[in-house]
Amino acid sequence: MKTLQKLFLDALAEIYDAEIRLVGQLPKMMEAVTCTHLKEAIQVHLRETEEHVSRLKSVFDEISERPWRKTSEATISYLNESHEVLSFYKGHSTLHAAMIAVVQKIEHYKIASYGCLRDWAIILKHEESAALLQRILDESKATNQSLTDLARSRSNQEALKRPAEAEAETPPTATEHELTKAISRLETEAPTHGSPDRPLESTAVP
Repeated sequence: MKTLQKLFLDALAEIYDAEIRLVGQLPKMMEAVTCTHLKEAIQVHLRETEEHVSRLKSVFDEISERPWRKTSEATISYLNESHEVLSFYKGHSTLHAAMIAVVQKIEHYKIASYGCLRDWAIILKHEESAALLQRILDESKATNQSLTDLARSRSNQEALKRPAEAEAETPPTATEHELTKAISRLETEAPTHGSPDRPLESTAVP
């Protein structure tokens, strides 16, 4: 039957598959990158992902279900993209910025998935599962933020350098502060064109 419980179980099995696939691929990513800061971030992420797999098993147990996997096509697609990135940017200063972008795509997918699962668990009265899913959600958000911080403070700036220059890891520059200020302006400033009397013109291509 097409019930909320069925939807919950399918989504749970899919994210379970995603986490198991990540446990297998993160070590390869860690080996491929040369930035010690990114290596450490991926290593931490790997330990958390292994813990996520364990917690998901507990969720299955709490709802009296045998752990099972439903193929996560989204994760497969992102992991294929990571392989392409590693191959294409290997040896170039843009590798680490590109890798962070791919891993963050996976984290955004996980954040959306765990947010839905947490809400459904609450509605379905799976209180223990909801708490476990909330913990995973919080850790996924923290991982995403740490990757954002690393990209802004180091990897994005390294991507501007020639390969030889990027080999020497340099401390963060003032550019991170400048980027933060620029993003803040973009998020808070209202559009400067158009008016209540004259709606914004569509920019869609006919």
